[in-house]
Amino acid sequence: MIADDIMKSLAADPDGLLTYEYIANHINVLSPDDMTALADNMIQVDRNGQFVVSAARYLSATDRELFAEPIARLIAAAIDKDRERRYLGDLLQAIYGPDYAERAGELSAADDNFRRIYKRLYSNSPL
Repeated sequence: MIADDIMKSLAADPDGLLTYEYIANHINVLSPDDMTALADNMIQVDRNGQFVVSAARYLSATDRELFAEPIARLIAAAIDKDRERRYLGDLLQAIYGPDYAERAGELSAADDNFRRIYKRLYSNSPL
C-alpha cells in the first residue's frame, strides 16, 4: 500500500511526470491496487495525455496481464485527453503490436479502445 503522504504529494503532480517516475521507480513493489490508485492519479493530473500514454506503454511492456485493468483505463483516458493526436499513435504499435494495421478489423471488433484510437487516427478508414 502506498503511504498517504506519497499519494498526497503525487496528487499535486502538475502534469503526470512525477506519478510516471514513481511507477517506474517502484514497479517491482506495486500491487494491482497500488497501480489502480496511481492510474487514477495520473488520469486526474495529466491534461494532454502524454504521461498517460507513457504509463500505459510501460505497464504493458512490464506485465500486460497483471496490469490489464489500469492499462485499459489509461488508454481510454489517453483517447479523451490527446485531442491533438500527438501521443495516440505510439499506443497502436506498443499495445497492439507491429502488425496492428493488418489486424485492424479483428482488433476493432475485440477492443473498443483500439477501435476508438484507430478511428481517431485514420478517420477515412472504412472500419
